[in-house]
Amino acid sequence: MVMKHIVMFRRRADVAGQPGLEAQLVERMRRLDSEITFVRGWKVSANELDRAICWDYLLESTFDDRQALEQYLPHPAHVALIADLKHYFDWAAIDFTDSPVT
Repeated sequence: MVMKHIVMFRRRADVAGQPGLEAQLVERMRRLDSEITFVRGWKVSANELDRAICWDYLLESTFDDRQALEQYLPHPAHVALIADLKHYFDWAAIDFTDSPVT
């Protein structure tokens, strides 16, 4: 079954906004799938409305199965990006099997 990995990102409350750094981090997020050949779908979107409830970015990714997702999480390219993201962003994730609603 296809696995979806969805992550929401927002700038940490204790970090001052740094537009240049943020743009670099987001660009690295957008390109990560090119470093990991078994990613099947990858999309990074930016929030467009200024509302307190909204997060800043959304990552939507797809993997062939649970095993592929579990292989992605410790992948060196992913781990390296997370090491840099954690100093600027908070995030929340959900992983689920993408199956038809019955």
